[in-house]
Amino acid sequence: MGNKLPWSPLLALSTAAFIGILTEALPAGVLPEMARDLSVSESAAGQMLTIYAIATGLSAIPLMVATAAWGRKHLLLLAVSVIGVANVVTAISSSYALTMTFRLLAGIAAAAVWAELVGYALRLAPPHLQGRAISITMAGVPLALALGIPVGTFLGNLFGWRLTFGLVAALCVLLLVWIGVSVPAAAGQKLGQREPILKALKLPGVVAVLFTVAAWVLAHNVLYTYISTFLDEYGMGGQRDTVLLTFGIASVVSIVITGAMVDRKLRQLTIGSAGLVVIAAVSLGLLASSDLVVYAAIVLWGLGWGGVTTLLQTAVTDAGGNSGQALLVTTWNSFMAGGGAVGGILLAGVGPKSFPWAVLVLMVPVLLVVVVARRHGFPARRPNVH
Repeated sequence: MGNKLPWSPLLALSTAAFIGILTEALPAGVLPEMARDLSVSESAAGQMLTIYAIATGLSAIPLMVATAAWGRKHLLLLAVSVIGVANVVTAISSSYALTMTFRLLAGIAAAAVWAELVGYALRLAPPHLQGRAISITMAGVPLALALGIPVGTFLGNLFGWRLTFGLVAALCVLLLVWIGVSVPAAAGQKLGQREPILKALKLPGVVAVLFTVAAWVLAHNVLYTYISTFLDEYGMGGQRDTVLLTFGIASVVSIVITGAMVDRKLRQLTIGSAGLVVIAAVSLGLLASSDLVVYAAIVLWGLGWGGVTTLLQTAVTDAGGNSGQALLVTTWNSFMAGGGAVGGILLAGVGPKSFPWAVLVLMVPVLLVVVVARRHGFPARRPNVH
C-alpha cells in the first residue's frame, strides 16, 4: 500500500457518509415547508428523520450479517443508488406515505454505508496511517451536519426544498461514478472469519461508550430535529439559515481541533465537549429571548458537537474493535430516531421551550459517565498510542 494515504478513495467514502447523513437530517432545516406541502403537522414531518434513523439503527446488525460475504464495493454502490432514488422520490412526491416509505429504504441503505466506512479505511491505508484514514473517512458525518444542512436550508429557502433533495440525488449520481473509478474492490468475509457482534458488549468500556452515544445523540436530536420550530417560538424563524450556518462553522472548528488532538487527548476533549453542550442548553433554556445569547449558545453547541463523531468512533474502536463499530451504528441511529420521536412528543405536549431542558437532563449523565469511565471507555491514555 506504500507510505501515503489513498486520498481519492478515502474522500469518496467520506462523501458517501456525507450524503447518508445529509439525506437523513436535511428535513430538519426545511421542516415547516415540507409539512405544509405534504399537508401534515410539523411533528409528523419530523418523523421523516425518525423513520430513516430507526431503519438504519435496526437494520445495521442484521444487514452486516446478511451481506458479510458480498463484495464490499458492490454493496456500497447499491446502497448509494438506493439513497439517490429515495432523494428523487422525496423531491417529487406529494404523498406523505410514499415519502416515508422511501425514507425507510434510504435508512436501510445508509446502514450499509456506515458499516463499510471504517473497514474500508483500514484496508486502504498503511498500518501507521490507519487512524488518520478513519478520521478522513468519518469526517463526512459531522461535515454533513455542520455544512450540508445549513447550505441545504439556504437553498431550500431560496429555491424550494424539493430542488434541494433533487441536488442531493444528483450528487449521488456523481458519487457512484467516483466510487466506480476510485474505490478498489474488496472481498467479503468467509463464514469462519465473522466475529459475534454482541460479544463486544462484554468488553470493558464498551457499555460506557454506548451509553454516552445513546444519551448524547438523543439530546442533540431532540433539539436539532426541531431547531426551526424552536427558533420560530422566539421570533427567529427568519434567521434559520444564519443560525444553522453559525452552528456549522463552530462544528467545523471543533472537527479540526478534534482531528488534530484525538490521539493524545480523547478523554479531555470528550469531557470538554459535553461541558460545552451543557452550558449551551442552560443558556437556551434561560435566555433564548435574546438573539445574541442564542447565537452564543449555538456556537458552544457546535463546538461541543462537531468532534463527537470522531471522539465516540475512536473510543468504541479502542474498546470493542469492529464489533464495537457495529453496535455504535445501531445505537447512534436508534437514538437519533428517538430524538425525533421524543422531540415530537415534547412539542405536542409541552412546547418547543422544553427542548433545551431535555438536552440538559440527558447531557448531565453523559458528563458523569465520561468522567467516571477513566480506566475503560475514556482512558487518559489510549491503547496502542505512543
